[in-house]
Order: sequence, then structure tokens, then C-alpha cells
Amino acid sequence: MKKIYIKICCVLLCVPAFAQQQKEKKEYKSFSTNGKTVSVYTTAENRDLRLTLTKELVFSKAMQPLETEISVFVEPDKRFQKFMGIGGAITDASAEVFAKLSKAKQLEFMNAYYDKGKGIGYSLLRTTIHSSDFSSGSYTYIEEGDKELKTFNIDHDRKYRIPMIKEAIKTAGGKLLLYASPWSPPSFMKSNQQMLKGGTLLPEFYQSWASYYAKFIKAYEKEGMPIWGLTIQNEPMAVQTWESCVYSAEAERDFLKNFLGPTLKKEGLGDKKIVVWDHNRDLMNQRANTIFSDPEASKYAWGMGFHWYETWAGGTPMFDNVRKVQEAFPDKKLLFTEGCVEKFDAKKYQFWPNAERYGTAMINDFNNGTVGWTDWNILLDQNGGPNHVGNFCFAPIHADTNTGELIYTPSYYYIGHFSKYIQADARRVSTSVSRSTLLSTSFLNVDGKMATVVMNQSNAEITYNLIIGTQKTVVLIPAHGIQTLVY
Repeated sequence: MKKIYIKICCVLLCVPAFAQQQKEKKEYKSFSTNGKTVSVYTTAENRDLRLTLTKELVFSKAMQPLETEISVFVEPDKRFQKFMGIGGAITDASAEVFAKLSKAKQLEFMNAYYDKGKGIGYSLLRTTIHSSDFSSGSYTYIEEGDKELKTFNIDHDRKYRIPMIKEAIKTAGGKLLLYASPWSPPSFMKSNQQMLKGGTLLPEFYQSWASYYAKFIKAYEKEGMPIWGLTIQNEPMAVQTWESCVYSAEAERDFLKNFLGPTLKKEGLGDKKIVVWDHNRDLMNQRANTIFSDPEASKYAWGMGFHWYETWAGGTPMFDNVRKVQEAFPDKKLLFTEGCVEKFDAKKYQFWPNAERYGTAMINDFNNGTVGWTDWNILLDQNGGPNHVGNFCFAPIHADTNTGELIYTPSYYYIGHFSKYIQADARRVSTSVSRSTLLSTSFLNVDGKMATVVMNQSNAEITYNLIIGTQKTVVLIPAHGIQTLVY
């Protein structure tokens, strides 16, 4: 009897796995290299190559690679997370700069980001709930002291931000995954009685602040901008000179489970995705442990957002922490919610390591389970702003408001090697490299095409094998170059 019981249990356990395999087979055409060519798109330092089609290659029979060869190995049958998208943030700063451009330059800019053919095909969009440092000044959507939120309105955003978001949605074909983040509650709701320099949310305003999110979502959706979700607080462990608010892990957990989650559900917004943390990789594991291990809080959390600024302490990016969250809580999603190159310097518009920072982070984050990746400001001016506290930074595209010209940085093209060729709902597949000079990741698109991104971190051009099962092709990548291979 015991043996029969064990066999029945094994069958029952295998059914979900088998069903998932069958579902994936329906979602994706079975992958084969037979008859396929490899289109190689390249961007490289000191070369006139920017997302340029540089080669069309064919596959041949692969032999056992030697240790002296450099190889990239792709195993299409080993599939992981589903790809959600890539994008950037439309802040007040981006919108104010955009408004200063000529109509022709506005069209060029929108196509550059949101048109898949003419540009790099962004599909995610983050925005702020009232002001951040990348605004011309601090503001909220209510009159100071209005605990009941009777004066709530988004009129401030109608001048610059809302028109730009609507234009982005239109250029993207009518659909963008839009989510929002607050930098600080209104001054009167906080312990330090100001929006800047940290402070905490006072307990007596927990409900008012939870209702504020719901009002924001409804106001934006009334304007024809569907909100996919929100993060609870931008950088909840940072006391900044700009808009900021501190939440311990326990405080964020309790605000989520006792106020924000129930409030959104009560307001008919229970389908909105709530993203916790929204801060650096250094402390993300502790935050995940605290929130996701609490069933009542966890049921409201879609997943975790994270940034890349943990290097402020002098160390290197902590990519393994992303993987460790994914391993510990595989049912939760991971979303990169913000990254930019700090300390703007106009002499470094074309500084190649800035772009390589993007490539390195994106490859590592995706390989560690991240489903989507969101850059910070999509546009800033020739000063790295506007920013009302002088925290000037880089964006992938800058506009010189004196000349009206757009300046494309290498970071724009590095991001494009992912966003242009990886489609929504693609599955990441197993990819590895035989030398640390190369980084790589691959996604199988729903149309059956594979997109493999390869990045060369070295000072020398490299010849490498791309090996898929018993087939291979040989590729040359320039020094400090990045390629997307589509096949």
C-alpha cells in the first residue's frame, strides 16, 4: 500500500511540471539552428558602429572546443524567467527638457526610444508620484495639512509630464507598462515635517498616505494612462538632501499589509502590482526575508525592485544578492527599477565605461533572474538636470537646450542591444562563457528567434565560438564592444 501511495504522489507531483512543459511548447516554437543565419549587430568603442548590422553568419558542425578557444554556450531547452521589458523614467526633469525641443526633435526623440524599428523599443516606463530631486522644485498633489485628501489633483503634471507620457505611449503603439514611485509623503505627514532629508511616515497618517496612492492611480488612469503598479517608496533606507523617507523592513512590511495592500483592494485596485524595497542590492536580501516571509504582507507583494548604487561605499556591484533573493523566493519577481551614472560631466558624454556599466549590470541582473530593467531619466539637459538640489546625473540621451540638439551617449546603444531585440514574454535560456573577458545572456523570443547578447570587456578584439548543441558559428567582436546575435 505504501508503494502505491508513493507512486500516486509522484504522478501528482509530476503533473504540474509536465503541464508547464506542454504550455512552454505551445508558447514557443521548438528551437533549431537548421537553416538559420545569424545576424550580428555591433556597437564598439573607437569604431563607427552603433547597433550596426556587421555580419550574417551560418552554422556548421561543432566539435569539442579546445581550452585555447573562447566560446559562448547556449542551451535552448534550459529556460528560466519570462522577460517583461526594458525602459526608463519620465520625470519632471525629462518632461521639462522635452518641452523645450522643436517638434522635429521631439519626434526624433520619441522614435529613438519607443519605436522598435526606428529606435530601441522601450516597453517599460517609470514615473514619480509628485516631486523627486529631478523636478524644478518640491510639490505634492494636495494642500499642506489636508489629511482627508479633499484637495487632491494632478494639475501640476498636466503641463509637462502627462503630455510626454501620452506621447510615449502613442509612439510605442498604444501600450506601455507604466509604474510609479513616491520619493516622500507630504511634509505634514512626516516626523521631520519636511519632504527632504529623510524622516519617517507618522503612524497617524498611514491611512491617508495609502489612500494617496489610490487617488494617484485613479487620476492617471482617468487621463488614459493605465498604471501597471507601483513601488512603496523610492530608496527607503536613504536620508537624502532631496525628497526621501525612511522605512525599516518591518515598517514597510506593516504599511504594506495593514494599509496599502488592503486600501488598493478596497478601492478596486487589487490588480495593481506592488513592488517592495526599490533600493540597492546591498540590503535587498534582508528586506525580502522580512516582507516575503510574512504571509499577510507577502500576499500583496508582486516582487522586489532594486537599484545599482551600492557601489557608493567603495565596493563592486553585488549581483549575487539578486540571485539569492530569486533562490529564496522563486515565486516573487525581480525588477531593476533605477540606475544612472552619477556626477554629470559634459566632457564624459562619450565616456565608454559609462555604457559598459549598463551592459555589465543588465547581463548579470538578467542572468540572476530579473524580469525587467528600468533606467532612470530618459532625457536631461546639458547640465545633467534640471534638479532642484544640484544632484546632476547622466541620461542615455541629453538635449542641449541652447542649440536644440540631441546628444546620444554610448549607454543608449548598449541598452538598445537588449531592448531592441528581446521581445515581451521571451524566456531567458541557459548561456555561459569560457572566458571572463566576455559576458553573455540569451532570450528565446516567442517568434522562435534567439537573441544572444555578448559583451567584450577587454582591450583586444576577440574571436569566439557561438555553440548551440552540435552547431556553431565563429564571431569576431571588437575591443570594448557589445553584440546582439539574432538567429
